[in-house]
Amino acid sequence: MQENKSLVTRIANRYGVDSTKFFDTLKATAFKQRDGGAPTNEQMMTLLIVAEQYNLNPFTREIYAFPDKQNGIIPVVGVDGWSRIINDHPEYDGIEFVYSDKMVRMDGAKVDCPEWIDAVIYRKDRTRPIKIREYLDEVYRAPFKGNGRNGSYVVDGPWQTHTKRQLRHKGIIQCSRIAFGFGGIYDQDEAERIKDMGDVVLTQPQATIEEGSNSSNAMQVEFKQLNPLLKQLAERAEKQNAWSAAYQYSEERFHGAELEYATKYLQNREMEVIGASDVEVEDEVIETSNQDENIHQPQEQEFSPEEDNFFAEENA
Repeated sequence: MQENKSLVTRIANRYGVDSTKFFDTLKATAFKQRDGGAPTNEQMMTLLIVAEQYNLNPFTREIYAFPDKQNGIIPVVGVDGWSRIINDHPEYDGIEFVYSDKMVRMDGAKVDCPEWIDAVIYRKDRTRPIKIREYLDEVYRAPFKGNGRNGSYVVDGPWQTHTKRQLRHKGIIQCSRIAFGFGGIYDQDEAERIKDMGDVVLTQPQATIEEGSNSSNAMQVEFKQLNPLLKQLAERAEKQNAWSAAYQYSEERFHGAELEYATKYLQNREMEVIGASDVEVEDEVIETSNQDENIHQPQEQEFSPEEDNFFAEENA
């Protein structure tokens, strides 16, 4: 009979409560959104599936809902939740940490922190431990900066005040994923990064994207930190007339919202190049239609060995 019960009933029975009250209580407490709203029934089922899979208790905040504008809800597991599912794994046999001797202080941080941490997890069914190294400069989050009625302001977070602890949490989580295959769950820091990726704003193209841009209708996502690399990539694609190779490279290098931004950037640049070519052609005297076709239908070719070195260096 147990396997025939609904998901909500199975989890509610674990806590000895009525399934309807259990469902409504979770909506109003553990899975309540920051704006005061409640998740949809579909989002609730997603969260409950994860809770059941990892045997997480939503009432003690081992799992809770984090809003995401693109995907709706991100299942977030608190540090206590990660600790418990690691310790509950039948093959878990201990964890150790090794810290870098070099101490650094990141921008905005209040304290020094080791440059990296090694998390080492032992399994009873493995002859060798699983070791994962997390580098501070790859996971550190700078203070939040904004502008209010009284001017600009800075808000410190746990990365500024408890940098070493945050780095240790990252080591624990990433190592446990490799050691035990935990998937589909995130810590709050990861959820906030995912939300940041989904909160980018669409704007009209500006000169900061490419000087002299003539495209007035294209829309772009603000990932301006990628612009130097994308500018080099577009210049090489234009020089060799190898836009397909450029798109393929971006698909291998980027993922998610970054890939969308890179693709849009290259599309905008390609359209600019085509538009510029059309203007040049209009100013010339074209004697035959064959000449015109040769101008408007160039054949793509692969990057030269020198150009391929650029991709190899970027992938390294």
